Amino acid sequence: MADAAADSEHDFEHLIKKHPCFNGAAHSKYGRIHLPVSPACNIQCRFCKRGFNKHEQRPGVSRTLLTPGEGLTMVARALDLCPEITVVGVAGPGDTLATDHSLETFELVHRKYPHLINCLSTNGLLLEEKAKRIIGAGVRTVTVTVNAVDPQVLQHICSYIEYNGQVLAGLAAARWLILAQLAGIEKIVRLGAIVKINTVLVPGVNDGCIGDVARLTSKVGASLINVIPLIPQHDLINNRVPDCEEVRMAREAAEQYLPVFRHCKHCRADACGIPGSGVDLADKLYGQSPPVFSHG
Repeated sequence: MADAAADSEHDFEHLIKKHPCFNGAAHSKYGRIHLPVSPACNIQCRFCKRGFNKHEQRPGVSRTLLTPGEGLTMVARALDLCPEITVVGVAGPGDTLATDHSLETFELVHRKYPHLINCLSTNGLLLEEKAKRIIGAGVRTVTVTVNAVDPQVLQHICSYIEYNGQVLAGLAAARWLILAQLAGIEKIVRLGAIVKINTVLVPGVNDGCIGDVARLTSKVGASLINVIPLIPQHDLINNRVPDCEEVRMAREAAEQYLPVFRHCKHCRADACGIPGSGVDLADKLYGQSPPVFSHG
């Protein structure tokens, strides 16, 4: 058991050392590429508005959609542009587990570039049932967006979920999603992944329960948390952005249970480069972009 714990600690240190989205010290030293290969989502967050453009700096937007094979080609181009890239991530524009496209992409990338860190971001609805395939695809770092662990709160952030052809809304959707997220985190950690929690801070909605998110996700194995200020849009277009004091208080509440990552850049689904440098190479990367992925 002691040897297993030592191996786990070594893996954690090795991965975190070169992951700019998990480690503040790596943020300005190592690069990442986000491959926009996930075309669909299986939940609807009230703040989420997916789209295609070149100018918005936020999650959920991309220039295009790629097939898994095109994603692999993009990795090669990205490494030419930025040899400091250590992480290949999939963070949208839809959910990475709502279709098989992201896992197919990771399988291709892991086969050709086994030294790169594969990182998956998900809402967690299907995390438990797809955990073994995720690990089999070479993914070792996972980000799960958990915005509340109280269904009474989450129903005001997530309007509905789709699972096995069923659509659930309101409290039923919130309860299901929370249970799925906690079970998924516990399983993927048990299989060897490192989990970061992303929590969108919505003033007047979940600002009083960020500590609870950190406490419960820590219990099931999460290693760190990232508190992200709301970008008002979609159903929450009239909500306000949290101020600096509210963000500080939320981070302090979370920090009682988990280390807090404080360098988030609200990255796009097609971001490329060293995040701490302030320079995104996606324009160069997509200067000769492959065909648009129109199915899925």
